[in-house]
Amino acid sequence: MKMKQQYPITTVGAMIFNASDNFLLVKTHKWCDKYGIPGGKIDLGETCEQALVREIKEETGLSITDVRFIMFYDCVFSDEFYKPSHMILLNYTCKTTGTIVKLNDEAQQYTWVSMTEALEMDLNEPTRKLVTLIYEQQQS
Repeated sequence: MKMKQQYPITTVGAMIFNASDNFLLVKTHKWCDKYGIPGGKIDLGETCEQALVREIKEETGLSITDVRFIMFYDCVFSDEFYKPSHMILLNYTCKTTGTIVKLNDEAQQYTWVSMTEALEMDLNEPTRKLVTLIYEQQQS
């Protein structure tokens, strides 16, 4: 497998909780039409939190607050991702007061779900790990 990528790509993504304590999932072709959290690459010169705020705004139209780092995930050549990539996914939780989601061209659908609803859905593996971790923390 010949690749141009020489180093892992660092990305940010978030479980965005609304006032009803549901969170946003997006379905995207980039992840084999599975549901996941919105996010994207960190640009040179951006902090992780700046990148998260920008990516969420670009992909969903939502403004976020109360950003909290939760976990990282090594995503090394996932079969679910549309191209061979080594990514380090930095995952957060945050809140929004927004109610209108405006998807850009990276996602095809969205839904607001509870934790238990999410665990029954066709999630990409990194998102399943994140949701499971948050769910288990809430149960203890």
